[in-house]
Amino acid sequence: MFNNIGVSGLILILAIALIVFGPSKLPQLGRAFGDTLREFRNSTRNIMEDGEHDHLIENEGKKPPL
Repeated sequence: MFNNIGVSGLILILAIALIVFGPSKLPQLGRAFGDTLREFRNSTRNIMEDGEHDHLIENEGKKPPL
């Protein structure tokens, strides 16, 4: 999604955010965004681990395919 923004596009987005939210709100918004992203990654990791655990339990005692 953000693969083709580039440096100039990123600077433009940051400048617009600075104008809209002001310099006092940007650190709070960044922190909230980081916390949200961290929680999403942790939840995704937990879901993947649960899926692997379920897969191991289902295949316990079965011979692997040749």
